Amino acid sequence: MNAILIKLFATALTLSQVTTRPDAIRTQFDPVKDGPAVVQLLRDGCAHMRKAFDIEDINLDDLISTAMEDPKAVAGESKLLHGLDIGELNTSYKQFCKGENPANSPFVARDVIEFYNKAVTDLPDANALKTLRLPGATTILDGRGNRFSETFEPNGRRIAVPIGEVPPLVQKAFIAAEDKRFLTHHGIDERGVIRAFIGNLASPGRPQGGSTITQQVVKNLSVGDDVTYERKIREMIVAARAERVMTKPEILGLYLNGIYLGRGAYGVEMASRSYFGKSVKDLNVAEAALLGGMPKGPNFYNPDRYPERARERRAYVLTRMKEEGAITDAEMTAALAAPLGLAPLERLRQDAGFHFVDHLTREARTLAGLDSLTAGAYTVRSTLNAGLQEATEGILQESLSRYEASTGRARYEGPEANLAEAVRR
Repeated sequence: MNAILIKLFATALTLSQVTTRPDAIRTQFDPVKDGPAVVQLLRDGCAHMRKAFDIEDINLDDLISTAMEDPKAVAGESKLLHGLDIGELNTSYKQFCKGENPANSPFVARDVIEFYNKAVTDLPDANALKTLRLPGATTILDGRGNRFSETFEPNGRRIAVPIGEVPPLVQKAFIAAEDKRFLTHHGIDERGVIRAFIGNLASPGRPQGGSTITQQVVKNLSVGDDVTYERKIREMIVAARAERVMTKPEILGLYLNGIYLGRGAYGVEMASRSYFGKSVKDLNVAEAALLGGMPKGPNFYNPDRYPERARERRAYVLTRMKEEGAITDAEMTAALAAPLGLAPLERLRQDAGFHFVDHLTREARTLAGLDSLTAGAYTVRSTLNAGLQEATEGILQESLSRYEASTGRARYEGPEANLAEAVRR
């Protein structure tokens, strides 16, 4: 059986289960005995897809036939579909979705089952997402109350906020742009998945995923973002399970606090402060729409470098918000005319005080009982005189450099080094 077709069938088996039997998703099938059960699941899944598209009055047969028969179809250029035999795919579609029994069926249940069983081994626990605490960025103030430094983990420059503090307007902007059926689906949007597959079949370029907000949470925080069938299978199952143990607000809260939005900012609160110099709770319609469009490509739609792209993306989000009833015609018109209104891009450069920050980190563990200053978003008010600190370190480094040049001794460096010992040597 064609290797790509095996992976497609394993993915279809996953999709069939999460959409038709979300309460009883199987993660192991017997390669010998369970062939008929797998065939039935695939048939049930296809019947479900057809009904889903009927709701939109869209003929799924026509969509798929067009993609398969289009002379411009370039499945061979897609990384995920490279090597796929379009004829075998068409035969398989007729077998499982149109009830035909072709004599030359390429489907081999055993091959599909073995790939599926291996892909779903050791799935992450969806319950872990419910209690997940995202790392944050801690701000360190000097003795005058001015921001001196930030400390955060890689991919952790964020200020997490409860979903209740994110205005409905902002929530609706992201939902309209990223997952319009978020509030009604159960983790997977089958119509989105099929549309993405057809798009990948007929168009070159970066693979489309059709991922819901729930799937993006699972991808970013649980299963990883490898562009493989195995990851997609795992993502769909964990997303379906997450929907059963978490509420929609909990899932949306993880998403809005975890997503990267450009300017080094993760989450809507840090992004609001970075782009507009204000809290997320104070954003207007135009600002909410700009942020809502960023997950699609924070670098591609970077408003600092590509303001016209950012405006076009904002306009798309505003249109989607209007279509979903989140804003009025007047609000959309006003927001479309609004300038981007970006705050100056602030690059906090710390040239001194690294040892002092290390000291604060140790003190936080000892005095405040914190495991780490990056476990949450804290504000540390210190006694540091920033100007004096920088001048003192400059004199120290200059003196040590001269000492090194004249004696050949090792130069003192590194926040954790013992200065007294370095000087003594």
